[in-house]
Amino acid sequence: MTIHKEGYKILTITFVGLLILNLAVRPFIMNFPTFQIGFGALSFGMFLLVLQFFRSPNRIVAKNDEIIYCPADGKVVVIEETEETEYFKDKRIQVSVFMSPLNVHVNWAPMKGLVKLMKYHPGKFLVAWHPKSSTENERTTLVLENNKAAILVRQIAGAVARRIVFYPKEGETMAQGDQFGFIKFGSRVDVFLPLGTEILVNIDDEVSGNKTPLAKLK
Repeated sequence: MTIHKEGYKILTITFVGLLILNLAVRPFIMNFPTFQIGFGALSFGMFLLVLQFFRSPNRIVAKNDEIIYCPADGKVVVIEETEETEYFKDKRIQVSVFMSPLNVHVNWAPMKGLVKLMKYHPGKFLVAWHPKSSTENERTTLVLENNKAAILVRQIAGAVARRIVFYPKEGETMAQGDQFGFIKFGSRVDVFLPLGTEILVNIDDEVSGNKTPLAKLK
């Protein structure tokens, strides 16, 4: 387990801010040992809370051209047939994974493929489970295509997560399991799959990015 590069700046700011705060309040509580210990413990706990947001596990995916792996840690909250209106403009199977603040926030490529589209959309910050969050929130759209299928993966910011990071560029080739982004403090990832794809998860399943098979291509 390592710390993701997206956390370095925030962790430094958090550590310095808590240090300054502790030094500022010290003259007022130095005669109260219990308060000193309690305030120090609270500060340490807050730092650990921020630290766990940016943990980055080293997961080696069992590469398989027929399997679509889960792109994120979290809970499956949507499995439905829907109209994908941004890129494919046809019916797709949507599988959505909600990332809580306690989950790992790294996002991985569910399959290998050519990056046909990588686009950032500014937007609102509705709660991640809101029906309109997929089309109105701050989000990115990644389309991967290979000789077996084309899929769309969407990072969605929520009420807490207001910073999405993404790495691929259009025209690049991604390997299955490559990191394609990070959602600071978690939110939601949608995957749009071709009709007929065999879904291997159920609603409320706890899933792990780069480990849990999400679907099998026909």
